Amino acid sequence: MQHYQQQFIEFLVKNQALQFGDFTLKSGRSSPYFINTGVFETGEAIAKLGYFYASLIKDEFGDNFDVIFGPAYKGISLAVTTAISLNNDFGLNKFYTFNRKEIKDHGDKKILVGHNLKNGDRVILIDDVITDGKTKFETIELINNLAKVEYKGLVIAVNRQEKTIEGIDAIANIKEKLKMPVKAIVSVREIMEYLTDRKIDGSPRGTASLAVRLGSTESRRESGREGEAGQIYLTKEKAKEMENYLKEYEVKS
Repeated sequence: MQHYQQQFIEFLVKNQALQFGDFTLKSGRSSPYFINTGVFETGEAIAKLGYFYASLIKDEFGDNFDVIFGPAYKGISLAVTTAISLNNDFGLNKFYTFNRKEIKDHGDKKILVGHNLKNGDRVILIDDVITDGKTKFETIELINNLAKVEYKGLVIAVNRQEKTIEGIDAIANIKEKLKMPVKAIVSVREIMEYLTDRKIDGSPRGTASLAVRLGSTESRRESGREGEAGQIYLTKEKAKEMENYLKEYEVKS
């Protein structure tokens, strides 16, 4: 595992973007963990998030792309912060663009904001996670109606490594039908390997406000076990629950 991946895992738990407990997912499944990259609300946090995406892109694609495309809405901030980090941290000055959900009827009526896609552009799509993959196919259809681009890949934050409620491997489906690689900063297995029973030093920024939004400090502490010399976010007991969950829903390679 690369150092930036380890940093990313710690970044997730410290900012409550990765929590351990009992959660009901949109699919109706009861999950022992929950990932929400929408909690990053400060300039410092979103800048760090961009750095981790940029590290993955540099690691996997090098300089072999032209544009970062972020589908509205979550992909908007991801595309912008990643493009900034690629320039500032890796010396790669690349275009970014994202789509509007609603087409304006005045002024600039273009559906894209940022770079105007043109034929031959080499595009990397960026998003937080993949659930069933439906929005990714919609994004590809939108882009194809604008220009004949070359898709270099799709990058996401975390690969949950589980099948949809229909029993489909969404990532494999995208790879097969869209003919592009899908890369994640980390997988859930890597998270488990790194975090289980490991003490992480430091406390998350904005913990008090996050606890209020979660309802109480007890809701926050449900995520792990606190101690004087750091905090264990993923106990062996909770890791075992995750293992049992994956046995039932994990994609079989």
